[in-house]
Amino acid sequence: MSGMGLILDTSLLVAHERRKFDLPAFLLIHGDEPVAIATITYSELLHGWHRATNPRIKAERGLYVAGVRRDYTIIPFAEGQAEHHARVWAELTARGVLIGAHDLQIGATALSLGYAVATLNEKEFARVPGLQLVRVER
Repeated sequence: MSGMGLILDTSLLVAHERRKFDLPAFLLIHGDEPVAIATITYSELLHGWHRATNPRIKAERGLYVAGVRRDYTIIPFAEGQAEHHARVWAELTARGVLIGAHDLQIGATALSLGYAVATLNEKEFARVPGLQLVRVER
């Protein structure tokens, strides 16, 4: 348990949507910790909805995204997040270990709040200096 707050990475939400991860059970372990998502995660979920060509899948994704929007605080990418983002981006560039642009925004959002990231993509996020990760078991 991180004891601080959690930013959920897109990988967890997509796995939950696909019924490959029990997000409610995972969140029970973390009790009353604040749980949020980064704005880019919301965008990634909407992107999946927009790309769906099967009407049934599109409708299901739309309902899922609406539920995420309802159930979680969406943290905007504002000045505080940008400051963390720029610093981490420069550090990772200098070390030659860049991560994906969206993951960098998610990590910066967590750092700006002093939150940990819950992800199924630990390898990528582990490169971010000072970022706490929450171990997720499938």
